[in-house]
Amino acid sequence: MITKDILKQVLVSNQRDVERYEVVHRALPSDDFPCHVLMGVRRAGKSFMLFQKMQEMLADGQGWNHMLYLNFEDDRLALFDVSDFNLILEAHAEMYGKRPMLFLDEVQVIDGWEKFARRLADTKYSVWITGSNAKMLSSEVMTTLGGRYLSTEVYPYCFKEYLDVKGVPHDSLSMLGTESRAAVTRIWNEYLYWGGLPESVNLTVKRSYLSSTFQKIYLGDICSRNKIANPLLLQLMLKKLAESVCQPVSYNRLSHVLSSVSGKITMPTVSKYIEYCEQAWLLLRLRNVSAPFAEKETACKYYFVDNGVLNLFLLGGETVLLENVVALALFQRYGHDMDNERVFFYNDKVEVDFYVPEDELAIQVSYSMVQSQETFDREVNALKKLPNVLPCRRRFVLTNDETGQMEDGYGTIDIIPVWKWLLTWGYMDKDTIR
Repeated sequence: MITKDILKQVLVSNQRDVERYEVVHRALPSDDFPCHVLMGVRRAGKSFMLFQKMQEMLADGQGWNHMLYLNFEDDRLALFDVSDFNLILEAHAEMYGKRPMLFLDEVQVIDGWEKFARRLADTKYSVWITGSNAKMLSSEVMTTLGGRYLSTEVYPYCFKEYLDVKGVPHDSLSMLGTESRAAVTRIWNEYLYWGGLPESVNLTVKRSYLSSTFQKIYLGDICSRNKIANPLLLQLMLKKLAESVCQPVSYNRLSHVLSSVSGKITMPTVSKYIEYCEQAWLLLRLRNVSAPFAEKETACKYYFVDNGVLNLFLLGGETVLLENVVALALFQRYGHDMDNERVFFYNDKVEVDFYVPEDELAIQVSYSMVQSQETFDREVNALKKLPNVLPCRRRFVLTNDETGQMEDGYGTIDIIPVWKWLLTWGYMDKDTIR
């Protein structure tokens, strides 16, 4: 049974933890709107962003009488249920007599949380909520929240943030120096293979941490939550999807492949397993902009939310890892949800890895363009043909470390290393740095 005394003890304990925690500053949602939902995979840094916001408020002279923080995965709140939510406000009122701004971490573990969140918004509280399950933004939940919350997708560190954490300068002046440039490319190789989960960045041996994170997502957020009877089958599916990151995969093909190695599995089961992985933010779906509706939904490309987690499944998968990094960067810039209609791939006679309609942007990803004339012709010719069917204002071939440029009747095709492209995120509005 949860009591106000227990809640008071947890609140005070959390205050000390927040004050002591060293956070890396990231871009936070605007204060122009009072209520926010931060969504993303487990351990992407959502809690750190709450800590950052609270520390900023403390630095501005606001005290704990104006803030309230609870993490609902705290074992001291194991008996908490929806009927206890009002006790939070009562406990804080008895402690401070003030109306607080609420920070509710991983609140999705409490069934019915959205009704309390709606009531807080209706009564003009400022609220920040985090969650690791995309079901939090399902149509039913969002109907209850009634447009009173702005949602923000939180991803593992992008490359710029990773460099900042490592203390490696990456401004244009620093990039002119040989040593600084070498430091950036050295960190790039680390980031490419091990991803950007915040707590993994400064670990010497990252694989153990990444493996434990995957197991938590896989066993807790997917298998246990969805009562999957055959976890091994799900793991085999994820391995196949990891190996197929660069290629469209249909439910039908997946069901046949898995059935050949593990017994009969139906297309509806494959569809459900993928949906569960998307709900846990482990997988991110990309649709074919040129496909008819049925194929657009059933023959998609799938990317993993972090390169380090993806790398657990791979042996020598540099090309796969490179394309996955680009996908994550595009999702971070343009947004991603279950009905993603902003970033696509194109596959109709020629294949283009990424196409963004709103910016008329087309991207091919190739680890190396110089090792094979066949690869060069395939990647470049697809970008040359795409403007015949879709508007293309900018066209890129992103590589590991190769640079170049070519012209055709539709303009310029830039060949640029992925790490440079990631560091020149204003590439839409200015000349590409070479």
